[in-house]
Amino acid sequence: MYLLGIDNGLTMAKAAVFTLDGREVAVASRKTETLTPKPGHLERDVREMWASTAAVIREAIAKAGIQPSEVACVACAGHGNGLYLINEAGEPVRNAILSTDSRARDIVAEWLAAGVDEVVRPKTTQSVWAAQPGVLLQWLKRHEPAALERARWALMAKDYIRYKLTGEVAAEVTDFSGASLLDVPKMAYDDSLLAAFGITDLRRLLPPLLRSADIAGAVTAQAAAETGLAAGTLVAGGVFDIDACGLAVGLVDESPLCAIAGTWGNNQYISRKPVVSPEVFMTSCYAIPGYFLILEGSATSASNLEWFVTEFFGAEKALAAKQGRSVYDLCNELVAASRPEEANIAFLPFLYGSNAGPDATACFVGLSGWHTRGHVLRAIYEGVVFGHRTHIERLLKFRARPAAVRLTGGAARSEAWVQIFADALQTPVEIPEGTELGALGAAIAAAVAAGIYATFEEAVDAMVRFARRREPDRSRQSLYDAKFERYHRTIRALDPVWASYR
Repeated sequence: MYLLGIDNGLTMAKAAVFTLDGREVAVASRKTETLTPKPGHLERDVREMWASTAAVIREAIAKAGIQPSEVACVACAGHGNGLYLINEAGEPVRNAILSTDSRARDIVAEWLAAGVDEVVRPKTTQSVWAAQPGVLLQWLKRHEPAALERARWALMAKDYIRYKLTGEVAAEVTDFSGASLLDVPKMAYDDSLLAAFGITDLRRLLPPLLRSADIAGAVTAQAAAETGLAAGTLVAGGVFDIDACGLAVGLVDESPLCAIAGTWGNNQYISRKPVVSPEVFMTSCYAIPGYFLILEGSATSASNLEWFVTEFFGAEKALAAKQGRSVYDLCNELVAASRPEEANIAFLPFLYGSNAGPDATACFVGLSGWHTRGHVLRAIYEGVVFGHRTHIERLLKFRARPAAVRLTGGAARSEAWVQIFADALQTPVEIPEGTELGALGAAIAAAVAAGIYATFEEAVDAMVRFARRREPDRSRQSLYDAKFERYHRTIRALDPVWASYR
């Protein structure tokens, strides 16, 4: 028997087939288009997302060379927050809004000025920010009330995919507890939160709740025809993608710390006690009962490199494709050929978001005519790492320094980037085995839901392995400390002028 994990992030739909001990058998992926109807409005065609997901499920099963009936259970992971609205018939009432969207930033500013954040935080245990469902529902009330009139359910990305598989509507706790919609310690909806956000009348949109390892239903005949899965295959509740990565790197107790370098730069650990503090971005319910996920993160990570390559390395990308290699291999070679002490360039990784205020935007500071592409790329790699270090240092106010950081996401595929993480953090960095860790985390939830393992701890012990470990270069500690301090000095110096560029 096998397990199928599905992962719908901000840019890709992925599906992966795993053995019961977590070995990756086959992977399929397809890019999902991001729509930008207006500046700051980032959306997705929900029907296209489902079509892409169905296609990668078919492809993964075919690549694995297995019979659909050999899939014991399916589970989904996906990006959190944003908003997926469907009507009574299950059809989207508008494009989905992604978690990198900033259309509602003025509403957040209004609420912060009124103290709403302070009122709700004891229950939500997290910051209020522009792409949360509650904020977006308030924005739609003001700007698109007709869409809300057509809507019946408000879902997250993976909850929509699970609905398409099973025909059953539900909201899974790890996702919804990271969206300021629940009283997190109680794991329940709270009408006082809806009142604070001015959306009490939209309570009707909130689905019933389930847990990650609950059986949420079974694959319908229609979904079977579209995906190639066998009708009747069990489908688990699934997980928020940050929980999926946590499971896939072995977060089963309070000692490790995990960094996820993708579109978002997420940095997290788990605790039996929730952390409620304005210094922590988010505390949510973890997939393992009894634990909370403590997270510091922002949209300041590896997608900055993807943008740079797309915009400025087009010819190199085409040539690499002809040669059967990745353009990112070239980027890694250029960075590895440079030295951290050679060029004092600061890159602020704020193309899609910021951890330095709502108006902060990306930039290079310190460029000179003698700098090479390798120097510029190194600055991007370092700027992303400094974004992660900023969040990790906030987390270390609430916990001990970990013996190692477990790194996932696009940056984990680059030896040069992993070494910069180790050197800048002065902490060993461990890389888990496998390429699709979000899908693996989902498969771990599927394994528990199907009764293959009795607990998440048993499943993680059987299904998670580590591929390599990089040690920090101790001689570079003072160099990277100085670079990190200059990075923040640059941010502080630019703070008075950012708003003039909006």
